[in-house]
Amino acid sequence: MDDLHSDSADSDTSTHSSYFRSGYAVILGKPNAGKSTLLNRLLGTHLSIATPKAQTTRHQITGIYHDEDAQIVFYDTPGLITPTYALQRTMMKSVEVAVEQADVALFIFDPLDTFPSDDAIAFLKRWSIPMILLVNKVDLYADRVESLAQRVEERFEGVDFAHQFWVSAKEGEKVDDFLTTLKSMIPLGPPLYPPNQLSEHPTRFFVAELIREQLFLQFEQEIPYSCAVQIIEYKEGDSRDDIFAEIIVNRDSQKGMIIGKKGAAIKRLGIAARASIEALIGKQAFLDLRVKVRDKWRQSDTWVRRFGY
Repeated sequence: MDDLHSDSADSDTSTHSSYFRSGYAVILGKPNAGKSTLLNRLLGTHLSIATPKAQTTRHQITGIYHDEDAQIVFYDTPGLITPTYALQRTMMKSVEVAVEQADVALFIFDPLDTFPSDDAIAFLKRWSIPMILLVNKVDLYADRVESLAQRVEERFEGVDFAHQFWVSAKEGEKVDDFLTTLKSMIPLGPPLYPPNQLSEHPTRFFVAELIREQLFLQFEQEIPYSCAVQIIEYKEGDSRDDIFAEIIVNRDSQKGMIIGKKGAAIKRLGIAARASIEALIGKQAFLDLRVKVRDKWRQSDTWVRRFGY
């Protein structure tokens, strides 16, 4: 597969025309609006984890789109929420930083879900960069677009969107049309990264994310939201990578649930995570998972920083 990360950018821009465009686009929206699904669709690969549960994304995920006339660095951000503890405050700060760095902002939302809050609308009005509204999941309500369009217009009154598209990130409907418009809004300039680089993040970052994705898929209630994943050691080999990871939880009872009776739950988790990791790295993986308790880590600025947020 393409390289996830490269230490050096391609400085030779002589092969690119004066009409080439390159820049940054930030993907904004409520939790579970389809931000990560959109990024994966645009890149044609499973880069950003996506599950049916809200607030799956915690980090700002960088994905780099390439074609013959443009390069766009996408920031997939955590869902817009009103933060109540240290981890959420850090997540929302990362959203603001991403908007500050972007050339274009994309706001994606599901009109069958609750409409954006007053706080979210106020957040959008704060920024002066060009914005595109993406009304997502049109495949689920194609016969209701006309009736929903008026509600959309009323709710976003006063927000200066340059363009609006009704899309399906999952099915790809109208995504190409939106992408064509987005490229026209990106500044002229040479590529920022080599053409085979998919992200600014190293492979071990995505390995941790794939483990966390399985926590969301296999456990219910507060368990996945209470976990962090750390890669303690990553040994690259020619035919197999050896990965040693820790799952951090809030309390002892959560540790027991993740391990399961006679280790059955963590075994299932490891098998599924290893399959996703092997698909990512294109070779075999050995995965060693351990569970550790850090009491109320999400409320601690120190632990939040230590776990990479």
